[in-house]
Order: sequence, then structure tokens, then C-alpha cells
Amino acid sequence: MVTDGLSTHGDARSLRIVLDNLLSNAWKFTSTTPQARIELGEQTAPDGTSLLFVRDHGAGFDMALVDKLFGAFQRLHRDTEFPGTGIGLATVQRIIHRHGGRVWAEGAVNQGGHIVFRPARGRAQQAQPTIIVLLIRT
Repeated sequence: MVTDGLSTHGDARSLRIVLDNLLSNAWKFTSTTPQARIELGEQTAPDGTSLLFVRDHGAGFDMALVDKLFGAFQRLHRDTEFPGTGIGLATVQRIIHRHGGRVWAEGAVNQGGHIVFRPARGRAQQAQPTIIVLLIRT
């Protein structure tokens, strides 16, 4: 499910990499889930700013290990469960930070993951401001 009219400011190529990694992870971690559901949406932070998120109802993860989630080559699942290199979320974090934003995760084992990010106007954007409009139809 995709919320209509999502948009944010940032480098289009970099933000495409963010979405590719987040949606690929959601797809991968719901691959063994009957009736899998993936959401790309928007929510409002307590301070009124817009946050984007990718949420799935797949394998999830133990919140006790959340600090490892964005580390390069850190994996929370065995290769035999789900393939991967452990670099995707580290890449997401690096891109969002370069945009002056923030990214974090919430989840629970067998209940899915929720990755929230807030790209913000930062040095990377001031050089070449670009607007990327997220239009994905399922």
C-alpha cells in the first residue's frame, strides 16, 4: 500500500537508492509471510514535521539489537533465512544523514519492521535542490 501524493526534497538519485533499499528489504523480509503487507507512507512527528516510512509485517527483528541494524555488514538474520550483505540499511542511513535528516527503526520478531526517515534540507541539497515525488502504484 502506498500513500498518494508522497513527496520530499532531496537528491533524486540518492533518495531512489534509499527507497530501493527499504522496499527491497520489506519485500525480502515478508517473502515467507502469508498475506504479506508492505506500506510506504507518511506520518506527522510530534513537532509537526513530515516523516516518511516503510513498514512491513514480515520477519521483524528484536529491538534489543536495533543498534546493530544500521551498521555496515551487520545482519540480524542468518544467510539461510534471508540473503543479503548487511549493507543496505547502512547505505540508507548514510544518505539520509548526508541530507541532514534522521532515520530510525522499530520492530518486533515475527511482527515486522517499521523504518522511519526524515530527509531534511542539508548541505547535500543546497548544492542541487531537487524534488522527488514518490508515485508508486500497486
